[in-house]
Amino acid sequence: MDTIYALATAPGRAGVSVFRLSGPKASDIAALMVGSVPEARGLRRVRNGDGEILDEALILRFAQNRSFTGEEVVEFHLHGSVAVAAAVSNRFASLGARLAEPGEFTRRALENGRLDLAQVEGLADLIDAETEAQRKQALAVFSGVLGDLAETWRKDLIRAAALVEATIDFVDEDVPVNVYPEVNALLDRTTSAMSQQIRGVGAAERIRNGFEVAIVGRPNVGKSTLLNRLAGRAAAITSEVAGTTRDIIEVRMDLGGLPVTLLDTAGMRETDDIVESLGVQLALDRARLSDLRVFLIEEDRDLPLEPLENDIVVRAKVDDGGEGVSGLTGHGVDELVQKITRVLSQLSAGAGIAIRDRHRHAMEKALVSIRAAEELIVADGPPDLIAEDLRSATRAVDMIVGRVDVEDLLDEIFSSFCIGK
Repeated sequence: MDTIYALATAPGRAGVSVFRLSGPKASDIAALMVGSVPEARGLRRVRNGDGEILDEALILRFAQNRSFTGEEVVEFHLHGSVAVAAAVSNRFASLGARLAEPGEFTRRALENGRLDLAQVEGLADLIDAETEAQRKQALAVFSGVLGDLAETWRKDLIRAAALVEATIDFVDEDVPVNVYPEVNALLDRTTSAMSQQIRGVGAAERIRNGFEVAIVGRPNVGKSTLLNRLAGRAAAITSEVAGTTRDIIEVRMDLGGLPVTLLDTAGMRETDDIVESLGVQLALDRARLSDLRVFLIEEDRDLPLEPLENDIVVRAKVDDGGEGVSGLTGHGVDELVQKITRVLSQLSAGAGIAIRDRHRHAMEKALVSIRAAEELIVADGPPDLIAEDLRSATRAVDMIVGRVDVEDLLDEIFSSFCIGK
């Protein structure tokens, strides 16, 4: 196993630069650079091969099985100089350490049992989190909540399979105890919890990836002006000429801790302009796929689409006050933002702990096997077939935390991490 190193802080000039060194020779390499490596932490002078002082650093040592990677780890907390970082990096390489690949520290944590795959995904989401809702969601997964839930399902399924397998020894004689009431109770509990999580994946994914809110209306109804007001900048071109917006303009925002992308769509009308008609069709398609539509109208008949239950319809260009909104003056904008936030909060209320499509597929696969087992139980089917279905369900649950059938996913997952993580 190679000893790897990487800069764990952002490159460039900074107050502090942190290098992480992990692997079987971490302490040996560190000792050649700082002399005696502290048991836990200590201030040391870092030297090159000629004994020249490169910097004075805080050295932290983490013993095997007590570090992030599960290996022996030594961290160098140096002054944030580009020159110092380059010199220390060269010294690591000259002593036999290898520059880590993207996500390699976290991958070693997975391989050494410090994290399960769901926690790795949670860590990636935590690093990328932009809003409070994303932070909370990612932290829950990173802390192991989903893994704990999967472990509960796994234990119940193994228990159910063991009870069924126990009856195989009594095929030609009476079974001393009817195990199926307990088996059914275990399966009911598991299917109920899984179904709840599956229902919540859609909302959880929206929190992770962001909601889309489309501003929809006829040409010149004030959509671009409203978008600019919400964005606090000139994100879209505004003009009195109908059809100015031909493409969809996106603005990313944080509304009540939720990640939201606002879409300024082309004014919806019939037109002979080929380019504008393409923009109108694109606007219609994107609006239908959005989580929420805000319809701006000047008259009641101005609705270009049929609003859905949660959609917001608001009168536009109410520059002089009254019921409605004005992107020009800002009238009613705060109230509109509150409405949007309230609707999206309701949509996200059902979010579960499972946050990725991969989790949903694994749970759905497990439920298929569980239901097959339940049907065999009702039909008084062969115990060995029932047990095999329950083992299949267990393997599907194991996919959630990376115990089986996920090797093809690992390179893709870890490629999203920075080199120092």
